[in-house]
Amino acid sequence: MANKEGNPSSLPVDQEIEQLTGMARDEAILAHQDKLEKEIKESTQLISEKLPLSVLTDEFKSDPVYCQKVEDLLTKHRFIRKTRGDGNCFFRAFGFAYFETLLTDKEELHRFIGIAKKSKDELISLGFPAFTLEDFHDTFMEAVQSIQDKPSLENLIETYCDQGISDYLVVYFRLLTSGELKKRADFYKDFIEAGRTVKEFCSQEVEPMSKESDHIHIIALTNALEVGIRVAYLDRGEGGKVNCHDFPDGCTPQVMLLYRPGHYDILYS
Repeated sequence: MANKEGNPSSLPVDQEIEQLTGMARDEAILAHQDKLEKEIKESTQLISEKLPLSVLTDEFKSDPVYCQKVEDLLTKHRFIRKTRGDGNCFFRAFGFAYFETLLTDKEELHRFIGIAKKSKDELISLGFPAFTLEDFHDTFMEAVQSIQDKPSLENLIETYCDQGISDYLVVYFRLLTSGELKKRADFYKDFIEAGRTVKEFCSQEVEPMSKESDHIHIIALTNALEVGIRVAYLDRGEGGKVNCHDFPDGCTPQVMLLYRPGHYDILYS
């Protein structure tokens, strides 16, 4: 945007957008969102290599609160694997971390294959259209089957760094989460705010791509798959310690995730 003299405006982008009205404002917002999404894609991998956890020290070196908490994390964990901050980070982080455990746990892999195979029919019985599920379920089963046929970390990384396949896996995890919420709507309805029904919440906050996840998503997914997740919360809470929560309560966690406001990464002990 230019100012009255024809020079580029010095206002921040969000203030420039605020000055617009109607269709011009909508177009500017969409253009700005597209630009941000492109920048994120260009600068961040879907799933990174395993990095020393000390990289967080460099990220937060100017923030004493976070620095203290990173030091606490370093007493229990050694590595982190970062995920792209595109609104799908919880499902992508969980999916990769859980599939990584299946590379070496044949008993758990066998159990999960059984759950995955029957999940399509269960989702259809809950009202999801068969023609919508078919491609997503097929891609999901191919990824799971490849863990059994070619149990290789390199193959898993390649799968999760392929945008098309990786997004299909995220979609299916979202559908499994939505299915659990709908199946036990009477239980979950009290966790939903703003007077929305479970069905409305699922269509607005669970099934669409790029929608961020909250506790209710984690609770539903862990219940649907019977998989334990431990989340470490890197936030501004008092005490200098990183608090952790297990989903469901009392489980033996199979996946460890790090939560920073609005984002999930994978933790390794």
